[in-house]
Amino acid sequence: MPHSNPRFISRLTRNTLALILAGGRGSRLKQLTTWRSKPAVPFGGKFRIIDFPLSNCINSGIRRIGVLTQYKAHSLILHIQKGWGFLRGEFGEFVELWPAQQRVTENSWYAGTADAVYQNLDIIRDHDPDYVLILAGDHIYKMDYGAMIAFHVESGADMTVGCLEVDTERAREFGVMEVDAGHRVRGFEEKPAEPKPIPGAPGRCFASMGIYVFNRDFLFEQLQKDADTRGSSRDFGKDIIPSVIKQYRVMAYTFRDPVSGEQAYWRDVGTLDAFWAANLELIGVTPPLNLYDKGWPIWTYQEQLPPAKFVFDDEDRRGMAVDSMVSGGCIISGAKVRHSLLFSNVRVNSFAYVEDSVVLPDVDIGRNCTIRNAIIERYCQLEEGTVIGLDPEADRRAGYQVTDSGITLVTPEMLGQNANHVR
Repeated sequence: MPHSNPRFISRLTRNTLALILAGGRGSRLKQLTTWRSKPAVPFGGKFRIIDFPLSNCINSGIRRIGVLTQYKAHSLILHIQKGWGFLRGEFGEFVELWPAQQRVTENSWYAGTADAVYQNLDIIRDHDPDYVLILAGDHIYKMDYGAMIAFHVESGADMTVGCLEVDTERAREFGVMEVDAGHRVRGFEEKPAEPKPIPGAPGRCFASMGIYVFNRDFLFEQLQKDADTRGSSRDFGKDIIPSVIKQYRVMAYTFRDPVSGEQAYWRDVGTLDAFWAANLELIGVTPPLNLYDKGWPIWTYQEQLPPAKFVFDDEDRRGMAVDSMVSGGCIISGAKVRHSLLFSNVRVNSFAYVEDSVVLPDVDIGRNCTIRNAIIERYCQLEEGTVIGLDPEADRRAGYQVTDSGITLVTPEMLGQNANHVR
């Protein structure tokens, strides 16, 4: 396959419309998604999950983006309006919000991922792209979509599926692509008991990332065909892919680190355990996801805040954070924070101790509190002497959400507090 030059990729990305599917609830995140959709969940100290696919688009040279919203989208909409309004409409750049709006039928809700795109075909036609890039709005990763689009065009594909290379055991959690030696997709199974391996790589499989590149006319044709099919669940993975792989050219694109050639970082933070672990990964000396990469910045909206402050330096009352990330607006007042991630505007008061925890914005941790192995939701006000994470059974009796591995989630509602539901 010929090598793509930057101008070739630039032309392709300029003629691509990206659609980010951001309407999912993410119910496995429990109370973290009671008042927000999964793409609006905070991540990494100052970001929201949606910032990662949006930043990937901008950094890849794709500046025509539609964000499809549905479930409890208010905080997501506010975030995008505040943080992603810097593109210039007169240059044909935009991030547009596309809520479910009865464009096709009186049923206002998107029935599935394919239906979400189908209901907006008239808008897509108006933008007149050559290629349509469809992305999930709820994964954490850094990816140059330009290279995938170039692969799609060079391989003569009608559709290309972004894939992770995973071991057989993990593959059972994904939709698995059966491919030939040229990476053409020959079969597809959703969460198979016996995943088909990659040719020449026993024990390894291609798992779909939920990232698709379509030729525009092919996409229109397949979505209309799916809409006319009785019994379809209107989903790309369950319906569109299985219906096209035999008759059309569908290719699998391997997502690899451009420098090392190894499997690149990608996380589905869809459970409380995964969310907690992925956040705490970031504070390592050499984290698998580098947020300090100047060549691939993650863009977001953040309030103008003062620097983090650490006050008091007595032997028994020293404001300090060790092996941690602490965001702007935080005050560590005579307290100790160890191996934790604090989002903006968190206050930790005297003699409190926080360890192995993820503390979301605008939390106040009272004096003499002890917090371990916890996720503290936004706006929580922890009273003096509160203990969380030391005894899972005690946490459950207190009404907190505790995972099987012992991670405790606390929300304002669990504390009997009235909080701002725009999270």
